[in-house]
Amino acid sequence: MPTAIIADDERLMRDQLRMRLEQVWPELDIVGEAKNGEEAVELVGQVKPDFTFLDIRMPGKTGMEAAAEIGDRSQVVFVTAYDQYAVEAFERGAVDYVLKPSEPERLKVTVERLKARLGKPGAVVNDSVTAMLSQLAEKIAAPKPKHLQWIQASIGSDLRMIPVEEILFFRSDEKYTCVQTEKFEALIRKPVRDLADELDPSLFWQIHRATLVNVNAIEGVTRDIRGRHLVLIKGRSEKLEVSRSFLHLFKQM
Repeated sequence: MPTAIIADDERLMRDQLRMRLEQVWPELDIVGEAKNGEEAVELVGQVKPDFTFLDIRMPGKTGMEAAAEIGDRSQVVFVTAYDQYAVEAFERGAVDYVLKPSEPERLKVTVERLKARLGKPGAVVNDSVTAMLSQLAEKIAAPKPKHLQWIQASIGSDLRMIPVEEILFFRSDEKYTCVQTEKFEALIRKPVRDLADELDPSLFWQIHRATLVNVNAIEGVTRDIRGRHLVLIKGRSEKLEVSRSFLHLFKQM
């Protein structure tokens, strides 16, 4: 049975990649996970996986630096969100890549390539590709955004990674939080009070103890016959109640 480890400093991304790999390559045994490059190098030495999925951009030792130390002990697959810089380098090189968030169709291509390499020594990246990857590493060396960029949510039996800018609003009940986009509704267990601390406050306003709304989705504010202030959402019939303590957000509207 082929084995692999996943190295990414974002738990949600590790979970999502593991889930996608289970879907497209159920025979692959994920034998470990690492949160940074140092852990990845140590884990490769311990479990000797056939493949190592390395996020290029991690704190401390980057994926590029970890790959250099791993050498030919494991086949390296780089994980990156920066396809506009990476594709040419990866397509020309003796390594492969997975784009964030990983999509089944592209991952199937990677899996077919990896299956063909089973039992072969770890790939050695040639000088020209190494130079291109070094340029990529420099371009993405800026600090990661401090706010959430993706929400991992359940839609029936499926798990989906949703870019936060596509979310219209979050609304919680006693057990779940509804994640509403233009196309679908999903559920997460994280309460609004925690989301409010992790999302960009310039993009998401908390208008009620149980509601966060995307500023770009707001069409306007109205009042009902009971005097309550309600937020109108563009293109939708829902009206979200605004608590008195959050009315100051709409003074300029």
